[in-house]
Amino acid sequence: MRARFALAAPLLAIFLATTALAAEKPLRIGVVPGEEATIVAHVREVAAKQDLPLDIVSFDDATRVDAALANGTIDAASFEDEASLVARSARDGYAIESVAATVTLPMAFYSRKLASIASLPRGAIIVVPADAAGTARALILLQNYALITLKDNAGLHPTLADIIGNRFGLKIRRVDRAKLYGALDTASFVAMNADDAARNKLKPGRDSIGIEDARSPYQHVLAVRTRDAKAAWVARLIRVYHSDDVAHFILTQYQDSVRRPW
Repeated sequence: MRARFALAAPLLAIFLATTALAAEKPLRIGVVPGEEATIVAHVREVAAKQDLPLDIVSFDDATRVDAALANGTIDAASFEDEASLVARSARDGYAIESVAATVTLPMAFYSRKLASIASLPRGAIIVVPADAAGTARALILLQNYALITLKDNAGLHPTLADIIGNRFGLKIRRVDRAKLYGALDTASFVAMNADDAARNKLKPGRDSIGIEDARSPYQHVLAVRTRDAKAAWVARLIRVYHSDDVAHFILTQYQDSVRRPW
């Protein structure tokens, strides 16, 4: 009997050591370069203090992130809005889903002619991105500011044909994203997403005359594989991301140019 215990003790020690190593294996979070990657880097620092090790995996090509999540190369991803996640998952058959809101990188209105939307003249020229997704997002923002009315069934994909009310007689022009900044010379205001604004050294919280709410339909999300959605580590990761420490970091680092929907 003593011999059995003597043999079992080393095996038990090996098992416990292996289990401890497995528990300490860092979670791999996929990001793309930009503000959200910087925020996740701070999340990693906060998580480390709570014995939740994280590794950040950066992708230059955003289209590869969901595939990496679905095939297990990474454990979570923080880089896209829920509508994009759902569309890509349905198209490519990925079993991944959103588990929490992260940040909103807001579309905003920029102007060289107006100090505020309140001074918008009738018949003003408004420029929006020409791509379908950009046009839709800009139209929703125009409606949120009560400048136009869209059909009830337009959802998140309205087009110019869905405008049923235009009380200021606005002339809405669609322009390629590369030319949006130049349109500031002629338009009353221009709608730009956060990426286009950043490329032109504009900050939504500082330079805009109108901005998306933090709880926008386009808020970004933390995504995991569907089978992991209820895992304990997911709940811990969400608690870290939604902590006061991370909220303070976002506010001090970006003011209102990166918005917090939680």
